[in-house]
Amino acid sequence: MDLFDAQGSDALARRAPLAERLRPRNLEEVIGQDHLTGPGGPLRTAVEKGRIGAIVLWGPPGTGKTTLARALASEMEGEFVPLSAVTSGVKDVRAALDAARERLKYEGRGTILFVDEVHRFNKAQQDVLLPSLEEGLVDFVGATTENPSFEVIAPLLSRSRVLRLQPLSEGDLVSLLDRGQQALGIEVSTEARTYLLGLSGGDGRRLLNALEAAAAAASGRVEVADVEGAVGEKSLRYGREEHYDVISAFIKSVRGGDPDAALHYLARMIEAGEDPVFIARRIVILASEDIGNADPHGLPLAMAAAQTVQLVGMPEGRIPLAQATTYLASAPKSNASYVGINKALDDVRRGSVPEVPMHLRNAPTGLMKDEGYGAGYRYAHNDSEAEGMNDRYLPDDLAGHVYYEPKESGAEVGIKERLEHWRRERERREGGEGTR
Repeated sequence: MDLFDAQGSDALARRAPLAERLRPRNLEEVIGQDHLTGPGGPLRTAVEKGRIGAIVLWGPPGTGKTTLARALASEMEGEFVPLSAVTSGVKDVRAALDAARERLKYEGRGTILFVDEVHRFNKAQQDVLLPSLEEGLVDFVGATTENPSFEVIAPLLSRSRVLRLQPLSEGDLVSLLDRGQQALGIEVSTEARTYLLGLSGGDGRRLLNALEAAAAAASGRVEVADVEGAVGEKSLRYGREEHYDVISAFIKSVRGGDPDAALHYLARMIEAGEDPVFIARRIVILASEDIGNADPHGLPLAMAAAQTVQLVGMPEGRIPLAQATTYLASAPKSNASYVGINKALDDVRRGSVPEVPMHLRNAPTGLMKDEGYGAGYRYAHNDSEAEGMNDRYLPDDLAGHVYYEPKESGAEVGIKERLEHWRRERERREGGEGTR
C-alpha cells in the first residue's frame, strides 16, 4: 500500500458509519451474545482450539453476526474473506476457494470464508461450498436473519453448527449507547436515551445509526425531538419466520379468548405488509375450526369480513378484519366439528366403510325398489320428532359411534342437549345402549 492508498483508507474510515467505526476487533470487545463468546461458549471454545469448522450464525439484524465473524478471524489470525450472497455468484465462490487453497499452500495461512445473508445463496452456490468444507480447506461462517432450516440446503446444514443469536438486552444496548456517545463526544438527554433504547428493538446497528443521525441534527445536547426528526418511524422486522410465528400467535390469541393480544398481532401483520387476503382466509378457517357451532354467527361474519377486505382493499380493510378478530376472540369456543370430521376420516381411512343401510339407499329404478332399496325409510318431516329423528342412520357395524360431541359452550349447549335426547330415544327404539 502506497502513501495515497493509506490516505484513502484513513479518509474512508473517518467517513464510515458509527456502527462500523465501533466494530469490535476481538471477542472480548463484543457486546452481548455471552452464551456464545463467554467461557465454555462455542465461539470461545473454537478460538481456544484454533478451529472454527463450519458455523451458521442465525439471529435478528444488528445482533453482531458480521462482528462475530470478523472477531473470530482476528483471533484466529486467518485471512478474512467476506462474500455477500446478494452480489456474489458461483464464480466468486470458486475464486475465493481457489485463493484459499493457494494461501494455505504457499503461506501456510488459513481462510475464514464469511457469507453474509447465506439464505440468499441458491442451491448451486451452496453446493460449491460442500467439497471444501469436507476437506477442511476453509473455516466457514454463514450469517442469516432467516431460519436456516427454510433456506439452507440439508447437506450444508448438516456440516454446520447453527448458533442462535439473541436480540441485545437493555444492558447490552446501554453499554453500546455509552460507547457511541463517547465516540461522538456528545451529550444525550435522559429522555432521548430512553427513546433510543426503545427504538432499537434489540438491534445494535439501528441504535448507533439513530444516535449518529440524531447527533448530526442536534444543535447541542441530543433531545427526543432530534431523534424523532432524524429517524422517523421505527421499521418493523418481519421475515419468513415472523410470518409463521405472528400468524400462529394471532390464531392462538383468538382461540384463547384474548382480543387485545389478537389485535396486537393483527396490527403487526398489517404494519408489516402481510397480505390481507391471507389474514382473512386464516380468520375464516379459525371461525369454523375454533368457534364452530358454539357461535354459528362466527363463520358468516368471518366470510363477510373476507369479502369486504377484497371489496374495499386496504387500509380500510383493517376495520372488518379487526371486527371479525374481536368478535371471534370474544365468542364461546368449540372445536367439536373439527375433531368430529377428523375422527370420522380416521375410521374411513382405516377401512371402516360398511354397507350403507338399505333403508337409506337411493331407489331410482323399479328393480332397486324390489330389491329393498329405500324400504322402511321414514321422511323426517312427515313424522313426529320422536319417530323421524330417532331412526337409524349409521351402518350396523358403526351403531352407536359418536363423532360430533358438542361442547358445554355457547349455542352448543342446546345442541348437545338435543342430540343426547335423540340418541337416547334411538337407543331405546333399537332396544340397546350402543357403543361409543
